[in-house]
Amino acid sequence: MAESLERTLAGESMHLLAERALFWPSRKRLFIADLHLGKADIFRRFGIALPSGGTRHDLSRIASMVERTGATSVWVLGDFLHGAIDSAQWRVGWEAFRGAHSALEVGVLAGNHDRALVRAGLDLLLLGDAVEDGPFSLRHMPDPRAPGHVLCGHVHPTVKIEGFPGRWPAFWLQANTCVLPAFSAFTGGRTPETMQGDRLVACLHGQVLAL
Repeated sequence: MAESLERTLAGESMHLLAERALFWPSRKRLFIADLHLGKADIFRRFGIALPSGGTRHDLSRIASMVERTGATSVWVLGDFLHGAIDSAQWRVGWEAFRGAHSALEVGVLAGNHDRALVRAGLDLLLLGDAVEDGPFSLRHMPDPRAPGHVLCGHVHPTVKIEGFPGRWPAFWLQANTCVLPAFSAFTGGRTPETMQGDRLVACLHGQVLAL
């Protein structure tokens, strides 16, 4: 196992990172999916006990990856938000992150939880529902009709691994699609229905494991 795994997707060298992100070296761009900022706040509001600090932890993971890879942009493949834009707790963490990384471009594709982003004032590049970027079609959900190799999220793929209790986030590599694991720790997941030729790469204990 290692902290990252290099794979060629649509002719491009891409790095699958154990932090549940995909790095495109030729663009100096990180892709993550399903950040779900504010989800823990909503759970606590409804009486579901979750530890605080989830937003700060997730943003510190992004900061660490930016520093290590030299990325100049981070693009979120949908579900940047989860809930109201006026929650003070996660906004404080986000604004501190942006203040510390003001030169970093943060782009967001619209996900099913992102309807409020237009008026959120979060210093984001709003990319719309679909982007064609080089050989890639960037989407929130898998899209078999897309013209390029799809990079997406939404599915939250997870796997069970013998000898490691629980379920683990995973990249799901298909012939024309790469589904990223959910970046946020506060997400559920499901085991993908794989077909012949599909590959899963699990993220566990800061390492990636090709299955």
